[in-house]
Amino acid sequence: MRGMRPALTMEKEKIDKATWGKLVSYCHKYIFAVIIAVICAACGTVFTLIGPDKLSEITNIVTEGIAPDTDKFGEITGAVTQNFQSGMPQDITIDGAVISIADQQKMLEILSNVDKDDMDSALKSMDNLPESVYELIKPSVDIDAILKIVITLGILYVIGWFMSSVQGFTMATVTQSVTKCFRTDISKKINRLPMSYYHKTSTGDVLSRVTNDIDTIGQTLNMSIGMLVSAVTLFLGSLFMMLKTSVTMTVSGIIATVIGFALMMTIMRHSQKYFTRQQKNLGALNGHIEEMYSGHTVVKAYNGEENAINEFVRLNNNLKDSGFMAQALSGLMMPIMNFIGNLGYVVICIVGASLVMNGTIKFGVIVSFMIYIRFFTQPLSQIAQAAQSLQQAGAAASRVFEFLEAEEMTDESNKKKLDIDVKGDVSFSHVRFGYNPDKIIINDFSADAKAGQKIAIVGPTGAGKTTLINLLMRFYEIDGGEIRIDGIPTSDMTREDVHNQFCMVLQDTWIFEGTVRENLIYCSENNSQEKMEQACKAVGLDRFIRTLPDGYDTVLNDNVSLSQGQKQQLTIARAMIDDKPILILDEATSSIDTRTELKIQNAMDELMKGRTSFVIAHRLSTIKNADLILVLKDGDIIESGNHEQLLEKNGFYAELYNSQFETD
Repeated sequence: MRGMRPALTMEKEKIDKATWGKLVSYCHKYIFAVIIAVICAACGTVFTLIGPDKLSEITNIVTEGIAPDTDKFGEITGAVTQNFQSGMPQDITIDGAVISIADQQKMLEILSNVDKDDMDSALKSMDNLPESVYELIKPSVDIDAILKIVITLGILYVIGWFMSSVQGFTMATVTQSVTKCFRTDISKKINRLPMSYYHKTSTGDVLSRVTNDIDTIGQTLNMSIGMLVSAVTLFLGSLFMMLKTSVTMTVSGIIATVIGFALMMTIMRHSQKYFTRQQKNLGALNGHIEEMYSGHTVVKAYNGEENAINEFVRLNNNLKDSGFMAQALSGLMMPIMNFIGNLGYVVICIVGASLVMNGTIKFGVIVSFMIYIRFFTQPLSQIAQAAQSLQQAGAAASRVFEFLEAEEMTDESNKKKLDIDVKGDVSFSHVRFGYNPDKIIINDFSADAKAGQKIAIVGPTGAGKTTLINLLMRFYEIDGGEIRIDGIPTSDMTREDVHNQFCMVLQDTWIFEGTVRENLIYCSENNSQEKMEQACKAVGLDRFIRTLPDGYDTVLNDNVSLSQGQKQQLTIARAMIDDKPILILDEATSSIDTRTELKIQNAMDELMKGRTSFVIAHRLSTIKNADLILVLKDGDIIESGNHEQLLEKNGFYAELYNSQFETD
């Protein structure tokens, strides 16, 4: 099994820068919506930045209001002193309030007894001042001014919330649209890739690209872009507001955060490769699990549990190691930035307190700076997180675009649709083919099949029997020679037209979750109930279907299981209903008991009348009535003829036949 060997043969450590260009180009349809989201994110952040400045104003109003008005007191003291120095003291009027000579004299007496070096004594003495003086300097908080600022803040925050909501809604819409487009394109791409691609890539890895990788891209687009824009705006905006408020405190805060920023960049540079490994290891693990689950019976039968577990442990450990390094390095961001933020608090408090004591700034500046320093350091961690998410998304996008850019089957839009009724003449002329150019499987194959003939292809394993059918169906393109249907080269026909001429029954049955009816008439049109029932009766399946709870409308799922033989019968009935001019049977009765096989064989003989049939069989008893038997060995026809002719030659076919039916 593919899962038993290392799935990662080569690892691309660095994400190609072109990946981001491809992702941006892929989202060009939504660029207008993304621009709106970016503008809303930036505007919402700007409104948030105005808040601390307004809080500083409130703090200053409250601080100034809870203490006596020292400036006004100084004005009154100067006026009173000048009044008495004039030699003719008289009542004075300040701000409409009259201060009598007696109150002025009492005020001067109180001030003469105050110790100017004792601040508490000075403030306490103000409580004893005359009423006319105290009314002018008493503490008074301007509630109206605070109320106006609070209303302004409320409006700004509501606008900011609205902008952020629009940004979130817009990005969620864009994200879901982009991921839908990715899944749609991958679904279409799956049908345009050659079969050779799926021989090189595990099913689980493809599924991982469709699910995990696209989900990673979607989550990053939804969260990281808005976060990144908001963080950058908050970072630059807070820096501007801090410089506007106090250059000295800004420089102090910046120095405290430079260390954290340097550490963050170092960690980001080293963590990128681990996110790339994580996505690839996840795809490898999914591929292994899918193969072990689908082949569980084989694993059990061959006691391969230990090998499967060992391989799972190896892949799981690889994922754990890469995931641990990616998440551990990413997890260092928040603790580092929290430490830097707290250090910034300490620096701001120390520097701010000294500036307040010197009278350089007001106390409200420290309050606003405490918020601004958080706004300044917080974006660094957000930018780091967004960058980590973008790295992971880059690794996922690289895998998705690698799949979308895989080489497709050649374009056939220039070919005309087949507009004739195919009879079924098929000819192989010097066909040459190899899955790898240096390893040719079919060397020089030539054969002719007339319409209505039954052509049997036999030979040992690896002789090229199934490969011939794949070439006939154009699942692979031949390296040399030509295959014709009714004289028309298949290379001149579209693949759809080629496929429309065939109905197939393969060794591996394929039943999807749906009703019995839906499985029988899969992609067939205008089929009556009678035709469907006749096909099921012909293969001996009708009686069993009628025992099911809802008959032909029973849903086939885990609750209604079919045996391998019944699945084979159903696929044979499907081919009979499809009713195409050329029939391919690849070990069609390999899972059916001998009695049922005889019954089905009669039905198949009836079905093959008038149709060209290619039968691959290991049990030679099923092809004794073939019109032509082609014996393949090492990619070449070594014998051909009907059953009796080949037995008379007593060659390789006779040896195969006798080895199966040797009697005592």
